[in-house]
Amino acid sequence: MAVPPRTPARPGADGRAVLLAVASAAVLVLLAVAAGLLPGPAAQAVGVGAAGLCAAAHLVARPRPVPALRSGSGVALVLTAVAVAAAVGMAAVWRPLTSPGFGAEAVVFAVIMVSVLVMRELLVVRDIRRYAARLRVTEAHFRSLVAGATDLTLVLDEHLTVRWQSPAAARLFGLRDDEVVGRAFGELIHPEDAGDALAVIGAVLAGEHEGGPPVLVSARLRDGAQLWRDTESTISDQRAVPEVAALVVHVRDVGERRHLERTLHRLAYLDQLTGLANRQALMRDLLASRRRPGPQGTLLVVDLHGLAEVNDTHGRAAGDAVLIEVARRLRALTGAEDVPARLGGDQFAVLTPESAVPAYALATRIVTALGEPFALPGAQVRLHTSVGLAELAGAPGPDGALRRADLARRRAHQLGRDSVEWYDPDVGLQLQRRTDLERELPGAAGRGELDVVFQPVTDLRDGRPVGVEALLRWWHPRLGVIQPEEVLPIAADLGITAELDEWVLDVACRHLRDWTGADGGFWASVGAGPRELLTARFPEQVTAALRRHRVAPERLVVEIAQTWIAEDGPAIVAALAGLRRHGVRAALDDFGSSRTSLTQLRRLPVDMLKLSEPAGGAELEVVVGLARRIGLDIVAKGLDTPQHIERALAAGCRYGQGLAVAPPAPAERIEAYLESHRVDRNQ
Repeated sequence: MAVPPRTPARPGADGRAVLLAVASAAVLVLLAVAAGLLPGPAAQAVGVGAAGLCAAAHLVARPRPVPALRSGSGVALVLTAVAVAAAVGMAAVWRPLTSPGFGAEAVVFAVIMVSVLVMRELLVVRDIRRYAARLRVTEAHFRSLVAGATDLTLVLDEHLTVRWQSPAAARLFGLRDDEVVGRAFGELIHPEDAGDALAVIGAVLAGEHEGGPPVLVSARLRDGAQLWRDTESTISDQRAVPEVAALVVHVRDVGERRHLERTLHRLAYLDQLTGLANRQALMRDLLASRRRPGPQGTLLVVDLHGLAEVNDTHGRAAGDAVLIEVARRLRALTGAEDVPARLGGDQFAVLTPESAVPAYALATRIVTALGEPFALPGAQVRLHTSVGLAELAGAPGPDGALRRADLARRRAHQLGRDSVEWYDPDVGLQLQRRTDLERELPGAAGRGELDVVFQPVTDLRDGRPVGVEALLRWWHPRLGVIQPEEVLPIAADLGITAELDEWVLDVACRHLRDWTGADGGFWASVGAGPRELLTARFPEQVTAALRRHRVAPERLVVEIAQTWIAEDGPAIVAALAGLRRHGVRAALDDFGSSRTSLTQLRRLPVDMLKLSEPAGGAELEVVVGLARRIGLDIVAKGLDTPQHIERALAAGCRYGQGLAVAPPAPAERIEAYLESHRVDRNQ
């Protein structure tokens, strides 16, 4: 493996050499002075000894390269020099001791000077060995840090060629030296990232970031397995440092961090169940749409109805499966630039760049698609939707746009199932009206504001009244007459439909006791919703009202809408059969001529069909002919013009109901109406 740039020598090494040289020169001067004071032979002997020791001192004090100091041969050289100096000094001392010409003073002086020089050289040797030991420890620390680092370090020359890589390359990236060293750094970078990365490095070489912090570069690098890794690199310009003279690149693998960031992004901006954008992502995209020039688009809010029943009947897992299928259908309906999102629970949204008309068409397609059955294990369920739309232009921010679309959605819910409604300033007023009605309806009966009107049903052949339909009216003191089409949905949302139905039933039976027709078979019909019809106490309520007002059971007709049969057919059939056993008749209201309706007709325990509108001649004749064969009475509703009456008669309908026959009226007027027909028949 290539070695890193040379570690600079200790800064104090040259200074120590100078000090040693100066000390040696001072000793030479001292010996020379001493030699001048002593007799000639003594001066010569001391001079010879001092010269040898000073030569050894210069040999020891000479600056050496760091590797020599670290090696065993360097230490041996130092010890050899000390030994030579000691031998020469001993020879110089030995001669004065054995020669008679030297005095005692010269001998003592020579011994002292030799001892000082030997001690000095020993201290120098000890200092050098300590310095070498510190260098070995420092180098070991450096190697351990580089080898155990979590970053890869590369050294690049000014041509961006890799000259050295740290040992972490093999451990972190699986890269060998022969695969990296000597290659251009750009060859390791992903082609899509190489341009930007090399441009940043070029700016560093040009000195644009001189004096600043290391420059950060994000790029994908190829590892030893030929896979691309997400990395972040810091580029440090060390060309001004003589010992380095290169660019130092620290590379960090950020793949796990990027994966974690993507995971956090999914958690923050995606709905975990459906995979759609969540509310936070929708608000972010709403803000981005408003900042774009040009048309800003439209927001749709979609509310599902019936999901709570799916959860209660089939379990939460089935409800989740329905939500996932709803998300799939929304994706199939939306385009590449649309943003389908789940707001939470059973509410969804779609942000589309389209204008009003295409957005309304998209909402209609959503209603149709979500109205298709959802397949569950062993069952099929249907949901209904309400869609509100709001244009982003003019909305006070993303929150304001969402609030407007939600207000429109609430208004669509008030209008009925599978409705689409645009936001306009009147929506707020309509919602305020709805809020007031919801607050005041529970106590309306106690305040005497509720009433029942009756619309006659007559024999179309002679105009004879045969029955009436009881219709609820709310005489609001401030808003006027509230029609059943507005009252009943509010009652259903408040959960008081059963109370209202029971109240209407009691009023109808009380008046029916006093009304008689020409043949005594005059009847009254009251409506019932499927939820109320399927309660265990509904048959008891009906029979109790009949007994209380002493009305024959066959004079009461309970109406159930044909659309409810498809929701829970078997249970409703069983409930109607139970009423029949008590003598109460049943009517199927709003009956259509579809194939499904006709096939269900034979197994329904009903006595009467009420057609919502006069159908075409051929279709009406088919329904009338089938009903006659089964033995059912047919009432044609919606006869508002003489032409409607003629069409119903031509098709074979015996009974009719509508404004052209007789409008709804209070009980007092119905009494007068019946009395007038009795008088006419008696004349």
